[in-house]
Amino acid sequence: MTPASEPPPGPAAPEPPHSDPSQPTHPGAGSGSWALPLGYSAVLAAGAVALLVRDPHVPGSRGVCPSVLLGFACPGCGGLRGTSELLRGDLAAAWAYNPLVVVGVPLVLLLLGRWFLDARRGREPWSPPTAAVTVVAVLVVLFGIARNVPALSPFLGPLAIP
Repeated sequence: MTPASEPPPGPAAPEPPHSDPSQPTHPGAGSGSWALPLGYSAVLAAGAVALLVRDPHVPGSRGVCPSVLLGFACPGCGGLRGTSELLRGDLAAAWAYNPLVVVGVPLVLLLLGRWFLDARRGREPWSPPTAAVTVVAVLVVLFGIARNVPALSPFLGPLAIP
């Protein structure tokens, strides 16, 4: 094929996307992408301080527990007391109040760290797949059922239902 028979060049190829990790990869990224993770962190920190200052083990310090009204231990029953014990470093007591807290708190902190990392890199925050969210929801419901089974209650039930 001779140069005269080659087809005319088409439009120029688009430039590759911006690959500098220090630059935002989506519109509106940058300083604004820090607002939500910082806000959630502030709320979590305030909750942690409140649990350290106001002991959830004292009856009435946290309001009315839904378990008292429902008559069974919900998946969150013992969560405040478990979180309080976790903040004080007593892993065994935290597990005795609510094993879900012992598993969930580190996962929440990891996801929050991931959110900050995405904000630092100017990326959209990571979002879990719908299937993963569904699996977690089903596991929480199954945990709520299992902790009310008398044979499993000593291992999964709250240390003491208020």
